[in-house]
Amino acid sequence: MITRQELEGKWTEVKGRIQEKWGMLTDDELQRVRGNANALVGVIEQKTGATRSAIEEFLDEAVAGGASAITGAMESAREFAGKATDKATEFAGKASEKVRQQYDDVAESVRAGYEEAEEMVRRKPVESVAVAFGAGIVTGVLVGLLLHHR
Repeated sequence: MITRQELEGKWTEVKGRIQEKWGMLTDDELQRVRGNANALVGVIEQKTGATRSAIEEFLDEAVAGGASAITGAMESAREFAGKATDKATEFAGKASEKVRQQYDDVAESVRAGYEEAEEMVRRKPVESVAVAFGAGIVTGVLVGLLLHHR
C-alpha cells in the first residue's frame, strides 16, 4: 500500500490517473481525501464498487509509474547530454585540426619566402644590399616626416 508521503508527493499525477480510470469521481471528492491513502481507497471503493486490493494495486502502479517516468526522463536527458558532448568534442577536434593545418600552411609560406629571399641575396648580393639600403632610406624619410608634423 502506498504511503502518505508517496501519495502527497505525486498527488497531481495520481489524481489524473484515478480520474482517467474512474471518471465518475469528482475533484471535490478526491480533494477531500488528498494525502490519506485509506480514505482515498474507501471513496473509490464506495463510488466504483472496485475491490480494495484492485484499487491499492492501481495506486501502487500509479505511484511507481510516476517514478519510472521521472527515471525515463532523467535517462533521456543523460543520453541527450552525452550526444551533445560527443558532437561538441567532434567539432572541437575538427576545428583544432583545421587551425593546425592553416598554421602549417602559413609556416610553409613564410619558410618559402625566406628561402627565396636568401637565395636572391646569394645570387645578387650587391643589388640586395642596394635594395635594403634604399628601403631603409625611404622608411627613414617617411618616419621623419611623420614625426616632424607632430
